[in-house]
Amino acid sequence: MPGKEKPPAKDAETPEGERIAKVLSRAGIASRREAERLIELGEVKVNGKTITSPALNVTPKDKITVRGEPVGQPEPPRLWLYYKPEGLVTSASDEKGRDTVFDHLPEDMPRVMSIGRLDLNSEGLLLLTNDGELKRKLELPSTGWLRKYRVRVKGNPTEPEIEPLRKGITVEGDRFQPMEVKIDRHQGANAWLTVGLREGKNREIRRAMNHIGLTVNRLIRISYGPFRLNELQPGEVEELKPRVLREQLGLADPEETPKPVRKLAPRQAKTGTRSAGPGEDRAKPAAKPLKPGEGLKQLSDTWKKATRPPAGKSEQGATDRPTRERPAKGRPGADRPTRPHGTPTRPGPRPGGPKKG
Repeated sequence: MPGKEKPPAKDAETPEGERIAKVLSRAGIASRREAERLIELGEVKVNGKTITSPALNVTPKDKITVRGEPVGQPEPPRLWLYYKPEGLVTSASDEKGRDTVFDHLPEDMPRVMSIGRLDLNSEGLLLLTNDGELKRKLELPSTGWLRKYRVRVKGNPTEPEIEPLRKGITVEGDRFQPMEVKIDRHQGANAWLTVGLREGKNREIRRAMNHIGLTVNRLIRISYGPFRLNELQPGEVEELKPRVLREQLGLADPEETPKPVRKLAPRQAKTGTRSAGPGEDRAKPAAKPLKPGEGLKQLSDTWKKATRPPAGKSEQGATDRPTRERPAKGRPGADRPTRPHGTPTRPGPRPGGPKKG
């Protein structure tokens, strides 16, 4: 019909499943960015067909292979604490042929990725995970986790010398956010500092210390957010318990099913009654309306019953009651009753008012 608006065309339905790079990341194959690079290199196949674009959604029914190896279903997220020794590269492979962190991990560990990096000459806590999404989440600057380091520098720094680090400095065009810096102790020609920062730019602490005239000769990361190095020794690795991981990261328990909330049905109200309220056992019937005058009569009857003396005592009480002799008219005191014999008199006010003391 003319003038009638046509309904807007429906958008194409969103493809079922998840992006292929995200699935590879969740399966612990590589980070999402590295998975996209593998796809562009033609090393990923879906249902026997090589794909070259990450713009593809897959479902659990699809068969995925990477370099000919089948990709299984994603496992629950896991996290390991690893003491990275000095002299190892934090990467899957090194173009110079140097040893990497992954070359020195236990053989029974699954494929893992590092969360953040530590440079070649740094040591300490390095987080490892099998879940690419968890890696991405913990590396985001918005996470804002504080990372603490024990830093040994050559020289004897003073508070005024390290104050610029607490306010934030710019080094070679890079703006470094304010750091938490504390001088722990001086040891000969060196000094130990504790440094905390919330971002992870390349060699940030070394470059910042060099900017104020200090040379770092040892750097140990001791914590990453809520996770601490504690008693780990160089080269040791320890997996975090699933319960602790869930508590620290707010992850859902896959085995825990929410219990249904039990709701009590309201009680059926009878005719002429109201519904039972909270804490009431049952509905009470409403009072029958009274006729005019019945309320006063009921109150009077109730009062009589409450004040009526016991049977057999009414007459005795009447005979035991002392009688008062009424004085004759015209005599003094005729206008007030006589007081029984032996009853003490109450003294009246003194003439002339109260006694002045």
